[in-house]
Amino acid sequence: MAEHHDLEVLATGDAGASDTVPIQAGSVKKGVYIVLKGQPCKCVDVSTSKTGKHGHAKANIVGLDIFTGKKYEDVAPTSHTMYQPVVVRSEYQLIDIDAENFCSLMDDKGETREDLKLDPDNDPVHAKIKEDFDAGKHLTVVVLKAMKQEKIMQSKELND
Repeated sequence: MAEHHDLEVLATGDAGASDTVPIQAGSVKKGVYIVLKGQPCKCVDVSTSKTGKHGHAKANIVGLDIFTGKKYEDVAPTSHTMYQPVVVRSEYQLIDIDAENFCSLMDDKGETREDLKLDPDNDPVHAKIKEDFDAGKHLTVVVLKAMKQEKIMQSKELND
């Protein structure tokens, strides 16, 4: 029954493109992306254990939400199907930050977007990006996208 529930939570979306791909719990390794409790996480620890005389090996998986850093854990039989979030990493040039901390970003094709917001009060990386931008530095930012969420994760200074 639990498997059916997982599938409902991870319903896939637009134009046949999937937010997740299946992976066997026994194949999860440290450093891979994995969906834990419905959240896209990076695995930070995985251990397997045998249970009882007729039991199955179980994988105990610990991951950190790639957007919030919150810790999630799950235990599943190693033969159980879990899901990996499809994570897309993009780089943009930071053009402007408005009064509400929305960023004007430009990709390498010259397309712009203004739908991502910095949270400098709660995210030290975002605070540093705003500080560097306000100091006149030319920056590129890295945006991670997974499971219909996106966030600016880091920045690099451009040396013109």
